[in-house]
Amino acid sequence: MGGIPEAGPETGPGTGGAQAAAGPPPRPVTAAAYAVLVLLGALMGLLGGFQHSWYLRPVPVSAIGWVLGVFAVCHGAGRAMGGRAGAMAPAAGWLAVTTLWLTARPEGDLVIADDVSGYVYLYGGLLAALAGALLVPPGSGSWLLSGYPHGSHPVRSDSS
Repeated sequence: MGGIPEAGPETGPGTGGAQAAAGPPPRPVTAAAYAVLVLLGALMGLLGGFQHSWYLRPVPVSAIGWVLGVFAVCHGAGRAMGGRAGAMAPAAGWLAVTTLWLTARPEGDLVIADDVSGYVYLYGGLLAALAGALLVPPGSGSWLLSGYPHGSHPVRSDSS
């Protein structure tokens, strides 16, 4: 009978073997995961600050692309980490770097200028990060840091 094996008493997260040892991840692993997400957001802010002003006249296509990227990374990180804090980690890194780009240099230059692409990138990115965090189901559990198999039907190791 070749189909999906049914979950019986010998399958699932509460059974022996490697699955029984899986529990909440150690704090250093969780902290490292959040740190990597903040660095990912900072990298997006670094690259997006310099690359957001490409136009396909009159549309700032690069700024729109960066806004979609901010939403995708924030929402994906929140889903992966199992909560809204995971979504806010890359948003915090992006916002920190973007805020630095808004300050005037001694020469009077700005990285994010006050033109259409700058406004789309800045305000669109803020709204995208917020939407990415708010669309994450709260407390859904982390698949990134869990040791459990994924899917609705765990596969038995003794397939016969």
